[in-house]
Amino acid sequence: MSPQVIERVALVIANTQHIPSESVTIDKTFEELKIDSLDGMNILFAIESEFDVSIPDDRAPAIRSVREMVEGIETLLAAKSHAPAAPGT
Repeated sequence: MSPQVIERVALVIANTQHIPSESVTIDKTFEELKIDSLDGMNILFAIESEFDVSIPDDRAPAIRSVREMVEGIETLLAAKSHAPAAPGT
């Protein structure tokens, strides 16, 4: 996993939840960070904005930890970098 992606995800979670960034580590679950489903949706929106990706609605409920979030973002970023450019861009 990319240290830069881990750091950016942790910062987004910390800023969204108003918690110290050092408390958001790769091995923390959302439950341990006291993140409920509504908070989780707010984090997803912030993550999508931060990384300019779209997290599929059917995958969002399965994300329950910082590690799962980072892995999902890295998968989306890899797919995005391999996608053909849209015509006219």
